[in-house]
Amino acid sequence: MDEKSELIKMFDLTGKSAIVTGASSGLGISFTEALAEAGADVVICARRDEKLIENADRISKYTNRKIIPVKADLTKEEDIINVVKVAEEKLQKIDILINNAGSAVAGPSLNLKKEDWQKVLDVDISAVFIFSQKVIASMIAHNVKGSIINIASIYGLFGDIIPAAPYYASKGAVVNLTRAMAVEFAGQNIRINAIAPGFFPSEMTNDLLKDRAVLDHITQRTPMGRVGNPNELKGAAVFLASNASSYVTGHILAVDGGWSSV
Repeated sequence: MDEKSELIKMFDLTGKSAIVTGASSGLGISFTEALAEAGADVVICARRDEKLIENADRISKYTNRKIIPVKADLTKEEDIINVVKVAEEKLQKIDILINNAGSAVAGPSLNLKKEDWQKVLDVDISAVFIFSQKVIASMIAHNVKGSIINIASIYGLFGDIIPAAPYYASKGAVVNLTRAMAVEFAGQNIRINAIAPGFFPSEMTNDLLKDRAVLDHITQRTPMGRVGNPNELKGAAVFLASNASSYVTGHILAVDGGWSSV
């Protein structure tokens, strides 16, 4: 086999099994597509089962991979345990977890209620920890050299003029949770990294991006002068999920059009 083929083989996920959270819309769909296009079978979960089923059918048809939808509320530990159980039963093992599900509340800090704060932290950081905990236990039990990819944000690395303190706080926690767990489980051959996206169109950002002043701020602040295309996250996800990144752990990969370089 020639050298080019060996390189391509490093990115191949054939025979791998994955879980993607928050896969009913937005970036979760892109991550599911990426893993399936690279050869993985995927369990997808979110609260909206109708959209999950639609996405699973569509992606399964064009990739010829198993895409298994499971309805789950990630603020409930029993739902997380059930998703892991389904993945083990249907796919035998879990090689990859993408902790993508997220929540945000925007607004001045003095106007936010405790429940606004708690809602964001429950989804954006507590669920990430609990899901990782359950999947890591499964990986160790099945002797899997696994990869966990947490979806952080440039707002986990920097402040900005858009007020959304709970989101900034939770994504900052994701960044350091990634580093802490990467160190803790490196000896078990489980790699844990994060992607920190800039602005991409999604249900979470659509209203923001419709505001001309906000969009102008984002494009002027981003060296590439535009928001991202969801397909531009696929390569990062496959890289971190595959053997191409076998010596990479505890890394925060910014996919942000240069935002973090300014």
